[in-house]
Amino acid sequence: MSALTGRVVLVTGGSRGIGKATVEAAHRDGAEVVVHYGRNEGAARALAESLSSRVHLVTGDLLAPGEADRVWDRAVAAAGRVDVLVNNAGAWIASSLDDSADWREGWAQNLQLNLQAPADLCRSAIRHFRERNGGGIIVNVASRSSHRGDDAEHLAYGAAKGGLLALTKGIARGCAKDGVLAFAVAPGWVATDIAAEDPANADLAATLPLGEITPASDVAEMIVFLASGRSRHTTGATIDITGADYVR
Repeated sequence: MSALTGRVVLVTGGSRGIGKATVEAAHRDGAEVVVHYGRNEGAARALAESLSSRVHLVTGDLLAPGEADRVWDRAVAAAGRVDVLVNNAGAWIASSLDDSADWREGWAQNLQLNLQAPADLCRSAIRHFRERNGGGIIVNVASRSSHRGDDAEHLAYGAAKGGLLALTKGIARGCAKDGVLAFAVAPGWVATDIAAEDPANADLAATLPLGEITPASDVAEMIVFLASGRSRHTTGATIDITGADYVR
């Protein structure tokens, strides 16, 4: 029996990048997967068709306040329950120091998408896990920026991702008695289609210790391992996945 056989895994931002790789790895390991997508309906449907079974699609704009609750409700309605929540959806949104309107908008969007929406989904998951009396698992996708901060144009992103780590630790400490395990992963540069579109990344691999940008599959494999519950006492931990580019 595969590690996730019989479990329902909800992956936000599951149509591309780390989310897509996580959906594929979880499905390979026997999970029934709920793929959340925002705007990439075509990519989500193509992924579902490639998996052919044990897959559900749900949509929702997590930049909209309150939408995370509706995404959760759609996921439960589609699959009947959720055993594992993977909070992957997020974006590297700028917040310019030199433009007051952009600064405020950047902070609002970063806090909503990279912290508030994951927090709302965590809350729904914890309540769901408690109601079922069986516990459950949460894996939050943070960033190396959670530890080291980010550049001057992305201060809000680093702050939001740092908050996501504090949220993960708090859930692990406060909800363990309910059988809830919470983990975080903190990737650095990841070889997604989004990263490939940035010309500044063309020579990035040569500067990294392993000589390559981290494959999305490496992050996915760690997420799926944590989702399996095979290392319960790792709850509360953050696993860095940077190919030694950032070591703490």
